[in-house]
Amino acid sequence: MMKKMKIDKLVMATNNKNKLREVREILSPLGIEVLSQREAGADTNPDENGSNFSENAYIKAKSVYDIVKLPVMADDSGLCVDCLGGKPGVYSARYAPEGQECEKLLDELKDIPESERTAKFVCVISFIDENGENNFVSGECHGKIGFEKRGSNGFGYDPIFMYGEKSFAEISSEEKNKVSHRAEALKALYRLLNERYCD
Repeated sequence: MMKKMKIDKLVMATNNKNKLREVREILSPLGIEVLSQREAGADTNPDENGSNFSENAYIKAKSVYDIVKLPVMADDSGLCVDCLGGKPGVYSARYAPEGQECEKLLDELKDIPESERTAKFVCVISFIDENGENNFVSGECHGKIGFEKRGSNGFGYDPIFMYGEKSFAEISSEEKNKVSHRAEALKALYRLLNERYCD
């Protein structure tokens, strides 16, 4: 049996404190120290010009890996609305001016009945190990687009993404972190790291 390659340090291709905190919490039982790219000395901001979430996640991970040569993870995520053919998808973050994403989407769906407003949040993580080998894991969270903004405990499209009877901006952070697309992808990453890289 091939010996596991032990990982005790992992760089996340982000400087987003909220993302870092979430990743540190989920991976902490593995005893892996998670650093931001700034903490690791990787000052890079690559052009995310991929045609899907996997390509964008890999672009981010590879740009940091090329600098630090340590295990690196990067995620790319977005909202896919079925009746819009999967849009905004990879363009979720730049679909509308910041702070106007919900308004634009609600306007586009103003004549769409509830039964056809199905949508999902998708998150894909690219993990590159010390040897440069890449693995993808992903997670999804299914729901519907509501008819108005609801709640204040969220960002981006959270106020209009209905998960059951509540929007993502109406449920607690703890609850959201258990069911979100990123949480699902991080659980998959946890399993991958545990199986291949941890004792």
